[in-house]
Amino acid sequence: MHAFFALLKKIIRTGIGKGRFIMASLGLGIAMVLILIALQANSDFNQLLYSDKNQNETADFLVINKKVTNSMMGQPQKMVLSQEEIDNIRRQPFVQASGLITSSKFKVVAQAPGELHFATDMFFESVPDSFIDVKEDDWKWEPGNRVIPIILPNDFLNLYNFGFSLSQDLPQISQETVKALPLQIVISNGLISETYTGHIVGFSDRISSFLVPASFMDWANEKYGVAGTATTASRIVIKTADPSNPALVKFLNDNGYTTNQDKLKFSKTRVIVQTIVSVIGFFGLVLLFFALLVFSMFIQLIIASCKKEIQLLVTLGTAPKQLQRYLLKQFIPLYIVIGVVSLLIVVVLQYQAHVVLAKHDMAVSPLPAAWTFAGAAVVISLVYIVNLVTVRKYILQDQ
Repeated sequence: MHAFFALLKKIIRTGIGKGRFIMASLGLGIAMVLILIALQANSDFNQLLYSDKNQNETADFLVINKKVTNSMMGQPQKMVLSQEEIDNIRRQPFVQASGLITSSKFKVVAQAPGELHFATDMFFESVPDSFIDVKEDDWKWEPGNRVIPIILPNDFLNLYNFGFSLSQDLPQISQETVKALPLQIVISNGLISETYTGHIVGFSDRISSFLVPASFMDWANEKYGVAGTATTASRIVIKTADPSNPALVKFLNDNGYTTNQDKLKFSKTRVIVQTIVSVIGFFGLVLLFFALLVFSMFIQLIIASCKKEIQLLVTLGTAPKQLQRYLLKQFIPLYIVIGVVSLLIVVVLQYQAHVVLAKHDMAVSPLPAAWTFAGAAVVISLVYIVNLVTVRKYILQDQ
């Protein structure tokens, strides 16, 4: 028996046997590393998108409206979102919350006091308070109050400071100054005109509009709006966990909607990264398949080379299971070594990725994810099962 086992070892180390053995080992190692990298890259990508450490609250809110086309020009009713369209948007799995943006149905003129000599036609809109990124105690209004709280978009102040004021030789103003200035607001509908005081309570980066409290908007539309005109909405703000979700981008394109494209710019990047991860995983699976094939052929070669000796040992009473166990014992340590080395490579790569991303204020775990270790165990188990089936099949054939 010992002579037979020594013969098996000798065959493994001979020319063709050794070459196939090394090729199979390298193929299995590379395949395992690629598969583990694909699993870990997917985990890191999910951490970058969904981890609380990487959340960007301002990017979670999107204002959606229909695209303006030539066929819509002069037909404002085509810009209105129907109740069916609103319900369809709210049903989408990527929509966590939504709120309609209500527009004013009256004319608004705003005039700055003092030497600013600034007056402009404008409009008001309102959204539910939960979608506003400005939290101020003054953000409230009740009937009878002549002061209207207003939230301006940051872009509006920037346009004034770096465009209008410079071209008209007017002073630039800070946010604090704007908040301290009482604006004269004239509201009219062609029949009546009334003057209010506008108080700027904050500036929003989330919604580019002139916002007033919903309570004032509902009251003013009823008082100054055109009688018999139903309240409609042409824009809706949604909260989503991932503005770069390809499903969200596809939904907008398929339904003719548009939003702030800057918030969707990572969608294509995400698709590219997912494609790269999928390709890496695919090549890993292909290499794994060939590694299993080479291992299977290698085992067949060993059994074929020892065919007479195996038949003799079986004739002398050696149990086939004993032969199976010995052959498998020659490979199990190798599988474990390949698995450990592959995991160590992924651990080093993951730590390097953690360090590099931390420099860019992006957080991923310094260690591989649990399913990366599980993936290594699954690959090793699969290789063991394939080899067990191969050994059992050809040992039994030679009996």
